[in-house]
Amino acid sequence: RAKDDAAVVAGPRPGSGLVLTADVIAPLVDDPEAFGAIAACNALSDVYAMGGEPRFALNLAFFPDDKLPLDVLVAIQRGAARVCRAAGVAVVGGHTVRDPELKFGLSVTGEVALDAVWANTGARAGQVLVLTKPLGTGIIGQAIKAEAASAAEIAAAIASMTTLNDVAARVGRAHGVTAATDVTGFGLLGHLRNIVRGSGLAAELDAAALPVLPGVDAHLAGGRVPGGSKTNRGFLEPLVAWRGPAADRERVLTIASDAQTS
Repeated sequence: RAKDDAAVVAGPRPGSGLVLTADVIAPLVDDPEAFGAIAACNALSDVYAMGGEPRFALNLAFFPDDKLPLDVLVAIQRGAARVCRAAGVAVVGGHTVRDPELKFGLSVTGEVALDAVWANTGARAGQVLVLTKPLGTGIIGQAIKAEAASAAEIAAAIASMTTLNDVAARVGRAHGVTAATDVTGFGLLGHLRNIVRGSGLAAELDAAALPVLPGVDAHLAGGRVPGGSKTNRGFLEPLVAWRGPAADRERVLTIASDAQTS
């Protein structure tokens, strides 16, 4: 029912817990080091979303060594290592598989106090929803594949996707957050659905307040929307009661259903 971002199990000390997660993604950008950094941030966010602090990680690499030079894998791991160092996370090993399609991610272990877990069942009526990053990484990723994204749009998306949620988590703990989720493949609406279903609530979004990455609206108008985002919208749209201007409905629902990374 909770559909949480990571598993939490009892730790070695009374009241302590371990947060366990694994996340692997395909490349969204052409730069291998940036891809490694994005993949690492994406995986670490699962631990932050549970109210925990990541401590250790294992690299998970799926690599076509018959198509790409090993320098690419080295650059990917260098980007991931940089992010992990910034997060205070030790990369202690990993596993590599020969695979026809490049993918990379981390298995992460973190710590959390059992009485401070941010489960999807923990939201309370009257709380405010806070989004820590702009939306639209799926749409920008599709534009990159179509070679239609500008250098500035790509840079803005990479900057967002390689920003750790560690500061956001610390602010959340200081201000009484009781539930959180990592907005990724199911989009904002899909992950919000998990919280409201788990907590027995409904939620209201101010469409005008949703932040988006530069270029999202132009690429949306150009039809550059990933298949996963379209699938999300088809599933989620019947769950939404729309009260805004009819002209805004398609844009907002597509952005709020866009499959995100990190």
